[in-house]
Parts: sequence; structure tokens; C-alpha cells
Amino acid sequence: MDQNIDKLKTTFELLPDWEERYRYIIDLGRKLEPLDEAERTEATRVRGCMSQVWLVADDADADKKLHFRGDSDAHIVRGLIGVLLMIYSDKTPREIADTDIQQVFADLNLEQHITMNRRNGLYSMVETIQRHAATRLDASS
Repeated sequence: MDQNIDKLKTTFELLPDWEERYRYIIDLGRKLEPLDEAERTEATRVRGCMSQVWLVADDADADKKLHFRGDSDAHIVRGLIGVLLMIYSDKTPREIADTDIQQVFADLNLEQHITMNRRNGLYSMVETIQRHAATRLDASS
């Protein structure tokens, strides 16, 4: 299993309730790498989110890992971006494609504790990340 996913699960298990978990998620959002204003474009905007969300995939480096950065105008959504970046960033396209995100969300019990609109936005962000990985996989074939 992936170390970052294990760290997320362990942290969630250690926090006594969802109020504390929300604080942790929001704190993850505060630690996001900043996006330049020039990176907040229609090309990087995630469709399907109620909030404004931007995701940027930096080109794969020598070891073919993708590095993601993101931002939102909403605190909890910024935190959810932070969760996704812990799961997906700095992984190869194959590792991203092989991640069972529904199982990760189930293990975190995340979907039951966010609104339907946020859940839809979360999956829109997942699809965006997976699309970036699929593009890199197709290019390397």
C-alpha cells in the first residue's frame, strides 16, 4: 500500500471525530503549493465543481512521476484538493491509474461526511487527475 494513503488513513483513525477530521482537511488545504495567477485559466479549471477549482499537472520528470498542484476559492475544497494530492501527486501514471480511489474514500469514510455537491466536485477532480495520467500513459505506449 502507498505510504501517503496509509498516512491519511492513520491520521483519520487517530482523530476522534469528524469535526477534527474537517480541521485536518482544511489544514491540508492551507499547505497547498500556490498557483500563479497565470495558471488559473479555463484550461486548468475543473468542471463539475460548485466552487472554483484549478488543477495543474506538472510535466513528468525523469522518473516519469506526475506532480499536481491545485487551488480553490473554498477552504474545505482546498482541503479536499490536499487529500487528493496526498493520494495522487508524485506518482507514475500507472500508479495513478491503478489506485482504487473508491476503496480509499471508503476506508476514509469520506463520502458519507461531505455534501453531494462536494462529492460530485471531488470526483470531477479525480477524473481530471486520472485524465492527465491516461494522457501520459497513452503517450508512452
